[in-house]
Amino acid sequence: MQITAKMVSELRTRTGAGIMDCKKALTESNGDLEAAIQLLREKGLKASELKGGRTTSEGVIASYIHPGSRIGVLVEVNCETDFVARTEQFQQLTKEIAMQVAAAKPKYVSGEDVPASVLESEKEILRRQTLDEGKPEHIVDKIVDGRLSKFYAEACLLEQPYIREMDKTVKQLIQDAIAQLGENIVVKRFSLYVLGQD
Repeated sequence: MQITAKMVSELRTRTGAGIMDCKKALTESNGDLEAAIQLLREKGLKASELKGGRTTSEGVIASYIHPGSRIGVLVEVNCETDFVARTEQFQQLTKEIAMQVAAAKPKYVSGEDVPASVLESEKEILRRQTLDEGKPEHIVDKIVDGRLSKFYAEACLLEQPYIREMDKTVKQLIQDAIAQLGENIVVKRFSLYVLGQD
């Protein structure tokens, strides 16, 4: 199948990937736009894994104040260079992350940030609930693990469904940005302020 400039342009618009990457993905997927998007995401995921260990000492602190001024968010997002930190795409990413925090109200950045005491307490609650439902003892731990995934998806920013694309997590949103910007990106911390709440 002939790959046209229009096809490449549409794929670029949807993914932000480079011209040659778009052309290659369209060629590999025989012109199937959705398959090409998936190929680019997989490639981006591999690239983000390779960049995962790089030092992130630059970045920005972004803010978001929800209309009505009752909810506010500060979020620190780090990258490798000041050059990338100043790009429009990085700035937009940090704004999206701040809006995610305001909308979904996570308590932690990632699963590693959940204190062991909170995790043990949550496991115990889930275990009791599962036993109270009459589930057999030998499968309780598997059920608790499954329900713990739901806890992470609610409490941890990176595991939450992204508010604009619910089939994608915030972690995947960041991985897509890593693939496009070519640098490691890390959400360092955030603070959520809700008027009248501690």
